[in-house]
Order: sequence, then structure tokens, then C-alpha cells
Amino acid sequence: MRLKDKVAIVTGAASGFGAEIARQYVAEGAKVAVADINAAGAQSVADALGANAIAVSCDVTKRADIDALVAATVAQFGRVDIVVNNAGWTHKNQPLLDVDEATFDRVYNINVKSIFHMTHAVVPLMRQQGGGVILNIGSTAGIRPRPGLTWYNSSKGAVNLLSKSMAVELGPDKIRVNAICPVMGATGLLESFMGMADTPENRKKFIATIPLGRLSEPKDIARAAVFLGSDDAEFISGVEFPVDGARTV
Repeated sequence: MRLKDKVAIVTGAASGFGAEIARQYVAEGAKVAVADINAAGAQSVADALGANAIAVSCDVTKRADIDALVAATVAQFGRVDIVVNNAGWTHKNQPLLDVDEATFDRVYNINVKSIFHMTHAVVPLMRQQGGGVILNIGSTAGIRPRPGLTWYNSSKGAVNLLSKSMAVELGPDKIRVNAICPVMGATGLLESFMGMADTPENRKKFIATIPLGRLSEPKDIARAAVFLGSDDAEFISGVEFPVDGARTV
């Protein structure tokens, strides 16, 4: 078990990538706080995982919620070794001038400011413990941006870059930070990313741009998160880790 006795927080864990990360973490021996604004969904995932998981209702855009999440994790499991900042949001694929300010703010609050809040909440604890791991879910959109998702692309570019900067600054504290960068996957946000109906024909068009010939799946992202969260990756920090079937090459 690569994560035996580790304690992890996974945000946006009621479904999609986050739920599968939580499942694989528990399977690898970790104890996990399943955090999501969808409290019922988080509880369902945690219930299925048993005694090594708890559900915490959390709006990642609110510092008070993040503080409560960290406190609940420590109260239940005693520490926090790994944080996976997975919660994310996008605007619909459309011309950049058609995205209104409220939507822009929502994208940045969920994708970027949430990491600011989590960093303030968890880094002091990790410093006291002598180290830790922070994994931020970035995106290939922040590496190889395409028209229609400009503001989302830029938010994920911020995630990718801040992960590198955090790695440099927090390295002396034995805190590793990496960005996992998925290509588009079959999640609840797929139609918004595509900007068109999720039909076999439209999927085929996008899949044709991925050399390995398929969309990303939750298991792909979770496997990367297991590796980067484990001691097998003890000397890996500051990396943009594409999980993209060679899309960004």
C-alpha cells in the first residue's frame, strides 16, 4: 500500500476525478476527508469507503469552510499529509467577450482562490509536521490553450504556475507541490468544455486530437495522484504532470 497511514484531503470529491482519487487513496491505505459543496454526494462517497473516510461539506471559495475542513480532518485522523485541490469549474466554450464578470469571478474563485485559501490553512500545519504534499489539479488547457475557453485556460495556467512557485518556496519545509494536468475527460463539465452537445460525432472530433485515442478517465488522474502523493515521488516537486495521451506534445 503506497499511501499506508497517510491522511489526505480531496476537494471536489463527490464525483468525477475527485471521487476516484478518494477511492484509490483509501485502497492504497490512506484516510481521506471527502470534501465537496455537494454534501449528499460527499457523504455517499465516504459511506462507500467506510471507516477510513469522512465527508465534509465545503465551499472551497470560503476561507471559513476551508479552515473547518482542515480542522475536521485533524480532529478525525490527527494530521494532514496530502491535500488534493481538485475542485474546479469552467465557463461554457464561447468567445471571450461573451463571458460575463460573474462567471469569470466564479471560475477564478473556484480554480485559483481556493488554492490560496487551502495554502493558508494547511501549510502552517504541514510545517509543524515536518512536511507534506500538495497536488493541484491544473489542466492541459493551461499548457496548450485553445480558443473559446480563454478565461478558464488562464485560470488553469495560474494553477500550473503557482504550483511551481509553491514548490520552490515550500521545498525547504519538505512540502512537495505538483500540478496534475488532465486532458478533457468524461465528467459533468464535458459539454461546457466542448461548447457543443456531447454526441459520438463531436467526441470523435476531439479524440482525434489525442494521440492515444481517448478522453481522460477518472482512474488516470487518480493513479497520477496516488503516485505523486506517495513516497515513490519523494524527489518530484514543481512538475506540470500532463495526463493527456500526448495531447500537449
